[in-house]
Amino acid sequence: MRPALLVPVAALALALVTAGSAVAGRPPAGAPVVDARAYLVTNAITGDVLLSKNADKRLAIASLTKLMTVDVALQRLDLNQYVTVSKLATKAGEESAHLRAGERIKVSDLVLAALIQSANDAADALAGAASGGDLKLFANWMNDEAQEIGLEHSHFVRPDGLDAPGEYSSARDVTRLAQWAMGLPVVRADVRMRTAMISRGRRLTTWDDLLGVFRGVVGVKTGHTDKAGWCQVALVHRDGLRIYATILGSPSRSQRDHDLAALLRFALSRYQVVPVASVGDSLTKVETAYGRGLVPVTVSRSLTLSVRTDRPLVEKLILPRRLALPVRRGQHVGDVRVYSGSELLGERELVAMRSVGKPGLLGKVGWYGKQTIHNLRGWF
Repeated sequence: MRPALLVPVAALALALVTAGSAVAGRPPAGAPVVDARAYLVTNAITGDVLLSKNADKRLAIASLTKLMTVDVALQRLDLNQYVTVSKLATKAGEESAHLRAGERIKVSDLVLAALIQSANDAADALAGAASGGDLKLFANWMNDEAQEIGLEHSHFVRPDGLDAPGEYSSARDVTRLAQWAMGLPVVRADVRMRTAMISRGRRLTTWDDLLGVFRGVVGVKTGHTDKAGWCQVALVHRDGLRIYATILGSPSRSQRDHDLAALLRFALSRYQVVPVASVGDSLTKVETAYGRGLVPVTVSRSLTLSVRTDRPLVEKLILPRRLALPVRRGQHVGDVRVYSGSELLGERELVAMRSVGKPGLLGKVGWYGKQTIHNLRGWF
């Protein structure tokens, strides 16, 4: 049996800077002031919501809708498949990839145009190709998919995200949709691109102003209509963190960019990269059978974590009270797990740092003799 030993991580306390936390629904100290109808910032790995405002309010989301369009279309179309652009798709209006009615184009090019250029004609062409031209049917598929992935405050009417009665989502749902869409390799690859070329020499340019400017941003999608305002969902990968920030209804493109960067900077500041355990450092020492001395233990691989600065950490060492002999150096003898509250942040195997052999017959007799004398003394 391996008893669990709870050990506060004292060394980590010195490395962490206590940050204010939200009280009575107020933003935590140092949180940025954001000029938008709604926003949400979350740690994609732990699910922690770091900041939010009107996260479940139903709002227009403009071209963020195209994440759902691509997801649904690719369930019915192959990336290497050629499809014919309908006349209806070319009449979508506003942002365009300059598609021509009747042209044959690869699905992969339409996906690039929908995600990078946010082209409405490309989104409608994808929907039309997938549904045989029945865009109402495609919208029904979008809503079925929304229910499947747990979007509780969303309803889709158009595949391009242009303003339409009954079309809405929320900051929380958009974040969830982005996480879902980023599970598709083609989406992950396309949204990282600032420019791309598709058929007929058409050049695509992203509307994502943080790409290549804010370190670690890898997408995801922007949007704008008169009704929706300026919207964006962004993902940053940095120091082992994956932070999503969604803004809906910003008054201008520059304000959206400014506020989104401020939200991401704040979220990143709530974490610190901490070397929790390093190979070669003794975490504790364990007794051995027959009184053969203590064996120091270390981790099999170093463990470094990005941890919340406002939450204490606890190491849980799972080890036997006494090691059976022989013990070999490098032998797996237990485990260490690091928690923040009830959340498991990381774990590693524990290994012996030195070898200890089995005693011979005389050694065992001597040990038993000492134990007998010790026990007899306890009787008097």
